[in-house]
Amino acid sequence: MTTTFIDTNTLPRIETSQGEFTEILNSALAGANNVLGTLRWLDSGEEFRAEPNGKHQLIYLMEGSGVIQLEGKDYDVSKGGGVYLGPEERASIRAGHGSLKLFHLEVNQIPR
Repeated sequence: MTTTFIDTNTLPRIETSQGEFTEILNSALAGANNVLGTLRWLDSGEEFRAEPNGKHQLIYLMEGSGVIQLEGKDYDVSKGGGVYLGPEERASIRAGHGSLKLFHLEVNQIPR
């Protein structure tokens, strides 16, 4: 097995209504068929909504601070914090006064 180096600084960012993102781990980049890794950037006041998608999701704050809304409750979160979502769970993350950098990992369910 070989090591694959992905320079995430050279990958194109895509602008959306939920901030910018770039995929850093997928089938095309690393042959990863059951996992998707994304970096996301939110400016002050922007929000990312992680909707139920039948996959396990992990959202980790790499930079900044903001608020995670989970099951109708707000939780302050800062660098190093995050949330795990089961396949049918949802959450939203909004940037506070500064910007946020998020690592978003989605993993397929293992068939039983």
